[in-house]
Parts: sequence; structure tokens; C-alpha cells
Amino acid sequence: MGHPVAHSRSPMIHARFAELTGQALHYDTLLAPLDGFAAALAQLVQGGARGCNVTVPFKLEAFAAADHLSDRAQLAQAVNTLMFSAGRIDADNTDGVGLVNDIQNNAGVSLAGRDVLLIGAGGAGAGALAPLLAAGPRRLVLANRSPAKAEALAARHAAHPSLHHLLQKTELLAHGLIGLEGNFDVIINASASSLAGAGIPVAASVLKPGALAYDMMYGPAAANFMRWAADHGATPRDGLGMLVEQAAEAFTWWRKVRPPSAQVLAEMQSGWLTSRTAPAPAPAVAP
Repeated sequence: MGHPVAHSRSPMIHARFAELTGQALHYDTLLAPLDGFAAALAQLVQGGARGCNVTVPFKLEAFAAADHLSDRAQLAQAVNTLMFSAGRIDADNTDGVGLVNDIQNNAGVSLAGRDVLLIGAGGAGAGALAPLLAAGPRRLVLANRSPAKAEALAARHAAHPSLHHLLQKTELLAHGLIGLEGNFDVIINASASSLAGAGIPVAASVLKPGALAYDMMYGPAAANFMRWAADHGATPRDGLGMLVEQAAEAFTWWRKVRPPSAQVLAEMQSGWLTSRTAPAPAPAVAP
């Protein structure tokens, strides 16, 4: 569910997951009106759906609609995955764990003991923070254009009981983009800069030689950040793997079987999967 949603690659990914794991699953797109998420969600549940993913701009509304929230969803205060059962809506946020799985499993970069810079304290950054802390970095700096927003997000995580033991080994700091100093092993752009076509939000001095520079966007939206990273001696990576891995996490929750996400990512990167005919988008929900 989203607006817009016709561009989504999720139906292709979940169809391939189902094919490879022998699951009987139908996954499609649903365009919800900007002012009609709650009605569209109710219609989906009443129609017998078992769950859904939620993308922009409805992740906050999905958070509000849930009857039960995972710790990750509570910390992010945003939801991208819902499951429906016996009239109850359970909610999770799989974005952050998808990011971490792509970095560690697909890119082969361990986060344990590393210095990590997370740029952006909006919904994407909020979804990523707890899973990044769980990976055990030495230091994690959350940088945002508004320092107060970064400080509030960091404080919310520091106060959550489930993270107390993690913060014994990770230094969590909040900072503005202006005056940001130091260099980092891993830099993650969770800001809206790539989507908006804006400039790179930080100076190249934050990059250690050979650092992993990761943009959560993928395709053309990430091209400027990727080029900047390569020009300054970093290893660039876009968010296509995150897209596949967050889908794998949702699929595992729904179906109780883990799909071969690395294989599907390789099929997408090679163009093999994207060359197959994708399902046609579902019609829009009436306002």
C-alpha cells in the first residue's frame, strides 16, 4: 500500500520468494488515496488479505492503526509491515534489519566494533537505528539537519529497556550536519537528499579510505551519492539489497520460511528477474 505505488518492485520480489520456497502467495500493489489510508486498510482486511507492506507516505498512519507493535516498530514509530489475524493488526518495521542484513551478509562488511555515521533522523533513520545498534558498532553518530530531532531520536532509543544492554558497548551520539567532524568506517544516507535531488549532506572528510558509503535509495535516485562516494575513495552501495532484505524479513514473518534473499538480489542485479513480466498494478481504491 502506498501513493504512488505502481513503481514498486515488491510484487516481483515476493512472487519470486514464493516460487523459490513453494509458497502459495498472491502479492499485489494497492494505491491508497492520500487522505484514505484507514478506509483502504479496512477494505483490505475485510477482503480477506493476510497482511501487507506499507510504503510512503503511510508508515506513520500504519503505526497508528496497529493493535500490537514490535519493539522495532515502537522505536521507529513507523511501520512498513502488517499482519492480519482474527481481527487484530500486528505491526513491524523490517527496514532497519533489511539494511543491516544487506550490509553484513551481502556487502560483507561487519558493523561490530566499527564507527558508523547515520545521516537523517526522519522515518528511514528511525527505522534503522535500533537494528544498527544491535549489530554492535563501537560508535554510532546520528546526524541530522536539525540537531534537536537527532537528539530526541537518540534519547528515545537510549531510554528503551530493550536497548540498555546494547548501549553498554556502543557510544550513541547525536549531532547536526554543520560542524560534523571525524571519519567513519560506514556512512549511511537515510536522509531525503537523494530522493529530492539535493546535494550530498556531509563533507567528504567523514569518509575513511575505503569506507562503505550506503544510500538507502536505489537506481537513479542514488546515482549522485554513489558517484560522490567513489570519487572520494569510498565503496558505494545503493539500497536495492535493503529492499530485498526487508522484503525477506516480512516474508519470513508471514510465511514462517526464510526465502533465499541473496539469490533474488543477484537475479535483480543481473537484470534476469526484472526482465520477467511483473504483475500489473491493482486498481486504485475508491476515495
